[in-house]
Amino acid sequence: MSGFLFTRYRKPQDNRAPFERLLELFVELLTYTSGDVDEAIEWMRTLDEEHGLTTPDYTIDDFLEDLQRKEFIAQGSSGLEMSSKMEKSIRQAALEQIFGKLKRSDIGDHSSGFAGKGDEKQPEMRKYEYGDSLDKISLTESLRNVHTRRGVDSPIWTQDDMVVHESSQKVNTSTVLMIDLSHSMILYGEDRITPAKKVAMALAEFIQTRYPKDTLDIVAFGNDAWPVALKELPYLQVGPFHTNTVAGLQLAQEILRKRKNPNRQIFMITDGKPSCLKEGASYYKNSYGLDRKIVNKTLNEAVKCRRSKINVTTFMVASDPYLMQFIDEFSEACQGKAFYSGLDDLGSFVLHDYKNNKRKHT
Repeated sequence: MSGFLFTRYRKPQDNRAPFERLLELFVELLTYTSGDVDEAIEWMRTLDEEHGLTTPDYTIDDFLEDLQRKEFIAQGSSGLEMSSKMEKSIRQAALEQIFGKLKRSDIGDHSSGFAGKGDEKQPEMRKYEYGDSLDKISLTESLRNVHTRRGVDSPIWTQDDMVVHESSQKVNTSTVLMIDLSHSMILYGEDRITPAKKVAMALAEFIQTRYPKDTLDIVAFGNDAWPVALKELPYLQVGPFHTNTVAGLQLAQEILRKRKNPNRQIFMITDGKPSCLKEGASYYKNSYGLDRKIVNKTLNEAVKCRRSKINVTTFMVASDPYLMQFIDEFSEACQGKAFYSGLDDLGSFVLHDYKNNKRKHT
């Protein structure tokens, strides 16, 4: 008899120690509270009261003591603060949360897509050419050619007998990740900044662990633009800012010029609408619609990126048709790409595009 068999739902067993289970939640809360340890602890206590996170044998106070003993947090001048160990734990958690479900084959490819005299062996073969590295020679295939042409006992090898493995080049890449911190990133009850921070932390950890020769710089932009150090990422907060995309692009280009790397790219996470320019010591702002003065300045920077051969990829976290139309215009100006991604899958889009850009020379 075919059909469905319904049984009582049984919650999967979690065999982790109480500290490990609570730490996972605590790390998530720290991301939402922008690194405010005291606020995250208060949330832990509230959730414990409502959902029974702990037992009499291991309470929130016990958890707090363990956090200090294991040096995840420490007493600072204004209260409890995160340690560098906790900051790294947050980046690792973001990496696992965003990229952990992807296949290992998806995150292990570091080739440029160009076959030639590189350093990553490929299964394809070609004839040996003068200057090829000896460690690329396929002894099995070369010996087979000798036996076929001159017999099994022939000791004579010629250049025509030898074949080598094709190889793909590893390319170092310099990346700037731009994060929009304007007030619109938390408007309308939608938290866009937390996923953006998670993506930045995950990408930073991904590059450091998988591609240590690559560089990643973070640029935050609101009314102005400023560089963000790796350790500052968990603490980023949206401000009462407009969106000065021009300043962000200018700073990103300046950073990439100093990197002196031919393979350069900008990833920009934004809700799409530039609304601010700096003119001397004052600001020109317009929150209503798309101001052509601001738009044209933004498109000029897009063209500069194209002329400097800087790839620009925009990750749009809003779905307003007129904003999407602007991003299309912006992407055409810089000959870049745009992804209109949801907040849940933003990280996967960033990772895949980072890898795709590493498969080609720019």
